[in-house]
Amino acid sequence: MSRTLLLPLSITVALLGGPARADAPNVAADIAPVHSLVARVMEGVGTPALIVAPGASPHEYNLRPSEAAALQNADLVFWVGEDLTPWLESAIETLAQGATATALLDAKGTGLLEFREDALFEAHDHADDAGHEDHDDHGDHEGHDDHDSHDPHAWLSPTNAKAWLTLIADQLSSADPNNAAAYVANAEAAREEMTVLSAEVEELLEPVRGGSFIVFHDAYQYFEVAFGFPASGAISLSDASDPSPARIAAIQGRIHAEGINCVLSEPQFNPGIVETVLDGTSAQSGVIDPLGSALEPGPSLYPQVIRNMAQTLAECLKTR
Repeated sequence: MSRTLLLPLSITVALLGGPARADAPNVAADIAPVHSLVARVMEGVGTPALIVAPGASPHEYNLRPSEAAALQNADLVFWVGEDLTPWLESAIETLAQGATATALLDAKGTGLLEFREDALFEAHDHADDAGHEDHDDHGDHEGHDDHDSHDPHAWLSPTNAKAWLTLIADQLSSADPNNAAAYVANAEAAREEMTVLSAEVEELLEPVRGGSFIVFHDAYQYFEVAFGFPASGAISLSDASDPSPARIAAIQGRIHAEGINCVLSEPQFNPGIVETVLDGTSAQSGVIDPLGSALEPGPSLYPQVIRNMAQTLAECLKTR
C-alpha cells in the first residue's frame, strides 16, 4: 500500500512559488486611500485589513464584526486621526490594545492646512510658489498645536502620501524585520510612482488652468494646494449637514459674478442640492470622489483616486 507524503505548508509554498516569506504582521487601516498606501508597501508580503467599508462616511461608522476582529487581531493600525474618524480612537483603545497605532495627522512630515471658515474662498495663500505645495512642515499653523482647526483630508496631498509611505515602511520594518527590505523597496517604488502621478495630473489640468470651480464640501484644499488649482467656494463646509438657503444663495451669486462653470458633487451627497445651486446658471456638474468609493480597494486605489479627481475636474472645466 502506498502512503501519501504530506509536506509542511511552508515547504509546499517554497516548492511551488519560490522562496517563502516570513509571516507578515496583521495590519489594519482606516479608509481606502490609507489602506491603499499600506497595501502598496506590503505588496508581495501581506495584505492589510480595511476598517471603513468603501462608500461609507468615515466620520460616523458602526464596525461590522469582521472589521472589529481585524482591529482586535492587528499588530499595527494606520489611521488618519481622530479629526476624520473620532469614533475610531476608542475602538482602537478597546479592541487593539496591543497594537502600534499611528495617527498620520500627528506624524512628522505631514503637512497640515487649517480649515477654511467661509463658503467663498479667497486666493489660496499656500499656492503662490511655482512648486504649488509649500505646507510640508506646517504641523503647527500660527501656533495651533491641536488639530481642531486642521483639515483632516490630508491624504489628498501626494507630498503627504510620500511621507506616509516612508513612515509605513519604517513601522512595518520595525515590526517585521525579516521583510524589511521588501517594505523599503516597495515604499521607494511607490514614492517614484507618486512623482510620475503628480506630473500626469499637472498635464491633465494644464489645458484648463485658470478655470473656476465650486466643490460640494470643503475637503479638497490639499489637492488644490498640491496642484495650484484653488476652488472658488464650497456649498457646504462639512459633509454632516445640508447648506442653508443663505449659503446656497451666496454660492449662486459667486457663480454668476465670476462666470464659474463647474460645480463638483460627491457620490454620497444629495444631487438635488447641486441642482438647486446650478438652477439659473450655465455651470456644468461633475462627481468627484476623494475616498475612491467605487474603486476596488488595494495598492492601485490611491493613485486612481488622485487621477480620477483631476480627470473629472478637467472634463467639467473643458466646457467653459
